Amino acid sequence: MMMKGHTLYNPFAVILFVLLGAGTAHADPKGLWLAQDGAHVRVAKCSQALCATIAAAKSPVDPETGQPWTDKNNPDPAERGRPLVGVTVLYNMVPDGPGKWSGTLYNTDDGHTYPGHLLDIDPRTIRIEGCALGICGGKNLSRIQ
Repeated sequence: MMMKGHTLYNPFAVILFVLLGAGTAHADPKGLWLAQDGAHVRVAKCSQALCATIAAAKSPVDPETGQPWTDKNNPDPAERGRPLVGVTVLYNMVPDGPGKWSGTLYNTDDGHTYPGHLLDIDPRTIRIEGCALGICGGKNLSRIQ
């Protein structure tokens, strides 16, 4: 009789251990990331979500102007002269499944915002994806720190 009780207890203990372990094993995309174009992007907590800002532009100067990069494609003319470094490019990214966050993506290339996703590929790689007019795309970023 004791053996039977012991046998029933072990599967429950294993299930409990797996569930507790799964609950604490969260991916953590916070940190500094290198984009494929050479820009640095910092992912950090903002309120109850994640956000990402440009920490360093892809090059010191914009080849079109010979000056430091600005948010020149912003739809608000008053914002077009602000430095690109410090611009938030991911807003309100909230968990949306294992290793996935969903929110809003600001595309500095065209000045528009889109639904966006941040995907945790592995400890050294994240992917930022967005969709516009049914066309989706994304880019991988590599962890710097």
